[in-house]
Amino acid sequence: MALAAQGFAGPRPSTAGPARVAAELARLKVLQIDSVNVFERSHYLPLFARLGPYDKRRLDRLVLEPGSPYLEYWAHEAAFVPREDLGLFAFRMDRYRRRYGDRLVPQAPLVRLLMDLIAAEGPLAASEVDHEANVRSGPWWGWSDVKRTLELLFAQGDLVTAGRKGFERRYALPEQVYAEPPVAVPEADAVRELVRRAAVAHGVAALADLADYHRLRSDQTAQAVHDLEASGELVPVEVEGWRRGDRPLPAWRHVDAALPRRIRAAAVLSPFDPVVWQRDRLLRLFGFHYRISIYTPAEDRVHGYYVLPVLVDDRLAGRVDLKSDRKAGVLLVQAAWLEPGEQPEAVAERLAPVLEAATRWQGLGAIEVVPRGDLAPALARALASHP
Repeated sequence: MALAAQGFAGPRPSTAGPARVAAELARLKVLQIDSVNVFERSHYLPLFARLGPYDKRRLDRLVLEPGSPYLEYWAHEAAFVPREDLGLFAFRMDRYRRRYGDRLVPQAPLVRLLMDLIAAEGPLAASEVDHEANVRSGPWWGWSDVKRTLELLFAQGDLVTAGRKGFERRYALPEQVYAEPPVAVPEADAVRELVRRAAVAHGVAALADLADYHRLRSDQTAQAVHDLEASGELVPVEVEGWRRGDRPLPAWRHVDAALPRRIRAAAVLSPFDPVVWQRDRLLRLFGFHYRISIYTPAEDRVHGYYVLPVLVDDRLAGRVDLKSDRKAGVLLVQAAWLEPGEQPEAVAERLAPVLEAATRWQGLGAIEVVPRGDLAPALARALASHP
């Protein structure tokens, strides 16, 4: 049920046209953004897992270009959402305003300058602002005062996004993006709708799963679940193995969740795929303990650097550490690991075509398997046996 709700039950299309790309994006409800680009930027990967190789420009037109039907907000982490949904997050904007608004008081002159500049010149990325305060103040994501101010204005709804420049967020006044501003949905109604959407996306879920999908408070989620259960949209269930101490963990099935006869799928999952988001849910569903590892010191990494779970039918059967070496034109499998109870040759035979498709999709010419991990030898053999 969980995998069917996430789009893994049906046959993979031979080609993914614009309508299919849009339909899968609508199914996910939100598409998380992350800047890591070791293998591929994360927002492209959930659709690759469900559709196979597709034209990324079709997704770009939906989420990155000015005037696109999606924009960005803190809907999970930073994520693309339909622009008409922004009113569902008005309560979160108010919360940001109450929590962080005081930080803008000392920056009032800079706030006025930025708002006036965007009003005069149209949507801008932070790097396009010529100001003495636009100097990075630290390593990694060290932000300038300009960037921090723009982000606070964005979080509390004074600014919205208008596509991206390269992969840099472009900020706009709401009236530059909307013919009519979105109507703010009352908080209780918004939370109920977001929980309903999370239930549809999960198929079956515990309270923490429903709350995490849009990063909602557990008390508000519990009230929304009560309301949706009363209306018949959520059905209480028990899931074997889901426990809270010596009692079953409360869980719910969405009334429309489908139980497929089988799941026939093979995919690598982004660390930011909705199937993978909630690590506790991942452990409950698949017995799969997972860490991405990019923030883990090298000496403490177990499975590699950018580690992706391997889905085979209804199981997470392994994990691979992938890197696109674009200069050399090679997809590097820097490590490949098998989950307990899985057969290396069987998993390798299912994974090899996925990696071959990923190589073509990335515009690379070859795959190199580094001999690290208990799946690596079988995977190298499987890839060598393919024409």
